[in-house]
Amino acid sequence: MIAQEAMSERAIILAPLGRDSQIALMMLNEAGYDGVITRDLVALCSELQQGAGLLLISSEALLGGDLEPLLDLIEQQPAWSDLPIVLMTYHGGPEQNPASRYGPQLGNVTFLERPFHPVTLISLVTTALRGRRRQYEARDRLIDLSQSELRLQNTLETLEQQVEERTAQLRHNEEALRQSQKMEAVGQLTGGIAHDFNNMLTGIIGSLELLRRRLARGRTDDLDSLIDLGVTSANRAAGLTHRLLAFSRRQSLDSKPVEMNTLVVSMGELLQRSINETIQLDMQLNEQLWVAEADPNQLESALLNLVINARDAMPDGGRLVVKTSNQHLDIGLTEAQSNLQPGDYVVLSVTDTGCGMPQSIINRAFDPFFTTKPIGQGTGLGLSMIYGFSKQSHGHVAIHSEVGKGTTVSLFLPRFAGDMPQDSPVDVQHAPFAQNGETVLIVEDDPAVRVLVSTVLSDLGYAFVEAGDADSAVPILDSGQRIDLLISDVGLPGMNGRQLAEIGRQYRPDLKVLFITGYAEHAAVRGGFLDPGMQMITKPFTFDLLTAKVREMIRI
Repeated sequence: MIAQEAMSERAIILAPLGRDSQIALMMLNEAGYDGVITRDLVALCSELQQGAGLLLISSEALLGGDLEPLLDLIEQQPAWSDLPIVLMTYHGGPEQNPASRYGPQLGNVTFLERPFHPVTLISLVTTALRGRRRQYEARDRLIDLSQSELRLQNTLETLEQQVEERTAQLRHNEEALRQSQKMEAVGQLTGGIAHDFNNMLTGIIGSLELLRRRLARGRTDDLDSLIDLGVTSANRAAGLTHRLLAFSRRQSLDSKPVEMNTLVVSMGELLQRSINETIQLDMQLNEQLWVAEADPNQLESALLNLVINARDAMPDGGRLVVKTSNQHLDIGLTEAQSNLQPGDYVVLSVTDTGCGMPQSIINRAFDPFFTTKPIGQGTGLGLSMIYGFSKQSHGHVAIHSEVGKGTTVSLFLPRFAGDMPQDSPVDVQHAPFAQNGETVLIVEDDPAVRVLVSTVLSDLGYAFVEAGDADSAVPILDSGQRIDLLISDVGLPGMNGRQLAEIGRQYRPDLKVLFITGYAEHAAVRGGFLDPGMQMITKPFTFDLLTAKVREMIRI
């Protein structure tokens, strides 16, 4: 290290003529400076590559030699280096010192005229080496800065890696928590479904089993009660699937303009019967209420559920307010909801003065099968059904509650933006039986449903043709077979019922279509699914409804 520092401050001397080089080296040594004498430019370049504090060159050494290696070394200096050069010249102008023209190319050059005094030489060398030391100090600072920057970069990279690892761990934990919550919700849902369906299936299977035993023994008395028991249990099961579809936003909605005030007033008597005499029912209806867009049947069911919940929250009586209002929601209120758009909404709110709910209960109020009521007094599907209905209708439902003061549930439904339809014509009673050989094509993949539908239509005198899927139905539609009505399940294997209807109307442009569906995602909103001459009923349906629809559509 010491030898390296000595070489970095030494003087490299090139003065090939006379004794200038020896004299200069002697003066430098006497002043305490180190130096080395070189014989030519090649030797000087070789020494320079090992380190130097300055060059001491006579002007005649630059004449006639190859300066390119020396100029290249000077050009290739690092940014911190500016090698000092003392050029020994003769007294006089350029004519006496032709080598002085190389000054600009050599860079940091100081001219020393000969003969020179030793004090002058040492002064120049001292100044040059002082500047050279500053260059080395600048180099060391640059090295320190570079190393600090490298350490900082390494630290930043380490921090970034730690942040990435921590973020990945947090995401993993979040996903694990979400999955756990999802599985808990699925467990709660499936447990609730299993519990309720087992009770309903017990009623259905038990009543059918008792019917079989009594008929086998020839007993035909009191069969109606067993039949009623089975039908009641089956209707409860149908209601459960209906609520589940409502919660999952997959029920079939028949959205239309709704005069909400008229709907609420028409339900007044039913609502009054649903509460007890200790509860005061107060209807606050906005006289300037906008027209809402919703499925009126689902809206009636939602209102009834809200009133019953409010009643149960006031076991000791109280005041129940049913209120309608207009409200405009701007983007600041809607951006937190995934399907809610800014605009005008019609609001139906139900307020009670009951016990209220803490935030922990509000957070779970819309979960399916979650209920705070005692066992047997609630399924926990009422609010979840309302939640699904509101979202599927492009609306929103909100709960505001204070413990001990009461609860308000507000249902937001979009304002109807189209033209109000004309009043529907009075329903004309149609003949209950088929006339003139009317024929129905039944397309249903479930054999039991297909047999039941065909049997009911056959009892009314209708001819029928059956198909288990759309592929089997297409040749029938393309034939000369008389078909007055196509009854098709929506969720068929392969080609669905809606696609079958499109193909059927290519063969028979006036074909009337009645869809029957238990669940079909794309048929959830009827307005975008049904064309003129098409109607829909949902499973499970009563045969009275089926035959009424068949008679209505064929006679139109």
